[in-house]
Amino acid sequence: MVFITEDLVRRRAEHNEFEIFSLEEVSLHQQDIEKIEHIDRWCRELKILYLQNNLIPRIENLGRLKKLEYLNLALNNIEVIENLEGCESLQKLDLTVNFVGVLTSVESLKHNIHLRELFLVGNPCIEYEGYRQYVVAALPQLQWLDGTEIYCSERIGASQGLEEVRRRVVEQEMEYQRRRRKKKEEVQSKEAGEEKQRKLGFNAHCSQEDQEQVEEVERAFWHTPCSFTPESRLQAHRHLEEQRKAKEADKERKPKSPKTLITAEGRVLNVNEPKLDFSLTEDEDNNRIILDLAVYRHMDTSLMDVDVQPTFARVRVKGKIFQVVLPAEVKPDSSTAQRSQTTGHLVLTMPRAEGEIKVTKAVQRPRRASASSCSTEKNRSHRASSSDPSAQTMSSMDALKISEPSASHRAELLPGAAPITKPSSSFHETKALPVLQLAPSNTIKSHRPILHLQINHLIKMLSCSSPAAR
Repeated sequence: MVFITEDLVRRRAEHNEFEIFSLEEVSLHQQDIEKIEHIDRWCRELKILYLQNNLIPRIENLGRLKKLEYLNLALNNIEVIENLEGCESLQKLDLTVNFVGVLTSVESLKHNIHLRELFLVGNPCIEYEGYRQYVVAALPQLQWLDGTEIYCSERIGASQGLEEVRRRVVEQEMEYQRRRRKKKEEVQSKEAGEEKQRKLGFNAHCSQEDQEQVEEVERAFWHTPCSFTPESRLQAHRHLEEQRKAKEADKERKPKSPKTLITAEGRVLNVNEPKLDFSLTEDEDNNRIILDLAVYRHMDTSLMDVDVQPTFARVRVKGKIFQVVLPAEVKPDSSTAQRSQTTGHLVLTMPRAEGEIKVTKAVQRPRRASASSCSTEKNRSHRASSSDPSAQTMSSMDALKISEPSASHRAELLPGAAPITKPSSSFHETKALPVLQLAPSNTIKSHRPILHLQINHLIKMLSCSSPAAR
């Protein structure tokens, strides 16, 4: 048995920011509710109330809804129209496909002076002789009955023979109530004998012979003709409910294979169990990643759960997991989730993380060691020449001499410099040449001849070395 709870009403008040005290419209249809309660105390501002397709047997606890204009109670188990005198603003009442057999109960709606439309299609009372004439005469404020407009001529004709019509209606009511009492007794006796079979039928571990018997009972339940009564409707609902519970219990007994979302190596997988369309875009201008998930438009937001991690995003939709790997790291604490009011899509906006390492073009290392030595010598010469103008002039002259070497010069190495050795023919690597140690800038003038001879000697040794060494 389902009751109207505050949590149920609050979930249905999503359009009103989950506030129920100022709620003007609420839909509680198809909830298997069996009793109306609490609504008149929680939602005093209610104007539209949908309670169709439930199991409500009686109209009650609605007298405090002074602003209620439209009440929909179609497809329920209501047999008598009652307890609506307090709904002063009621304009439309829908009781389609119920079990209203007491037609005289419509006279309780005389106090609802604003009532304009009434629907009683699909009730036993519409088969009564003089049904429409009686309702039109009993409710002078009514303008539409079962979707048909009431004209003045029809109203005048209905009021002329009201007493005779009322007498016939009362006789038919009494006959209907007698049949109803008889059917109730038959249903009660049947339920006592079928209780044991129902318990056997939903036992998941019964034998093969019992299982065949269960299937036969199931076929007989659905194929045996029966009258459409509140009891039969309630019995069919409970039968389906027991079947559903038995299937759920059977599923719980079976071990479920664990869902693999992240492998043992730590690799995150892309998963789309609800089979939803989605788009993943990168907003380069705002430095963020946007995930647009095409969630069902009329799905309640409370059935979704969002989890954003630095490298992936996970959304649980009615227990089914949607997971996608992100192209870059994001900030979970700065991410937002919004629901579109037009399409119902779920939009996740995830800013990118700062300080992310990006791969750039690799710089190749120098191939030959001699190039590095020449560069070091050139830098040192440049620093020495920049500190002394005379040294700069000397470097220019030496550069000209290096480009045009002379074979007549002979010189010795400076003290402390290692001699140049000729590489062996078995090796093809070039050994690094010694780096010349230059004196400070204030002493370069006195050592200019020695430096000149040393450079010429190095040039001669290089020209004499093998091609592989060069």
